[in-house]
Amino acid sequence: MSKATNKRHLISFVEPKSPISEAYRALRTNIDFSSVDDNIQVIMTTSASPGEGKSTTISNLAVVYAQADKKVILIDSDMRKPTMHHTFGVSNRKGLSSILSRQCEINEAVQITDVPNLSVITSGPIPPNPSEMVASQRMSALIEELRKMFDIVLIDTPPTLAVTDAQIVSTKCDGALLVLDSGKVKRDMVIKAKQQLTQVNAKILGVVLNNVKQKNGDGYYYYYYSNAEN
Repeated sequence: MSKATNKRHLISFVEPKSPISEAYRALRTNIDFSSVDDNIQVIMTTSASPGEGKSTTISNLAVVYAQADKKVILIDSDMRKPTMHHTFGVSNRKGLSSILSRQCEINEAVQITDVPNLSVITSGPIPPNPSEMVASQRMSALIEELRKMFDIVLIDTPPTLAVTDAQIVSTKCDGALLVLDSGKVKRDMVIKAKQQLTQVNAKILGVVLNNVKQKNGDGYYYYYYSNAEN
């Protein structure tokens, strides 16, 4: 990325032929094939706790979808600790909170990035009531409008054990990815995070397990990659 403010290493953009970039492409492929009958267009990521790599995962997933000639929009709905404006080096003056509070229209908040085919809606100014904002009918209407404008809609949400935002957003998406840090997250935390999503009938597409060295013979619905940054 060319902007000096970018603090997250988008490896799928700067090193598209690396094994880690290939892992993101494998993730994209498996999402595409995860449901034969349903159209998976709106996808969110969450994690059990902060710092497990969910924002890095969805940023790189957005890049590889864009590289596949999909028209992609990435929304930063983590309005408590937003990061996407740093990742892509764009302004956060107008964003999701601006749209939901009727301070601007959708087209005013959509920003193009250095990655061809990839646009972002940053979080916007931090609001006092993020949960109420993402639960609003205007949030639902926004997602439906973006479905018409883009091939893929990706949404980054806060950790599910910290606040209810991820559960709320999951009810508006076609599927959810749970991103976990193998060296950090505890078993009971994973179980609780999964329960919270299933309680609202979220469709969990799979789990991305970070910071695990690849093992021979693994063929489960997990995607291992090492040295991921958050």
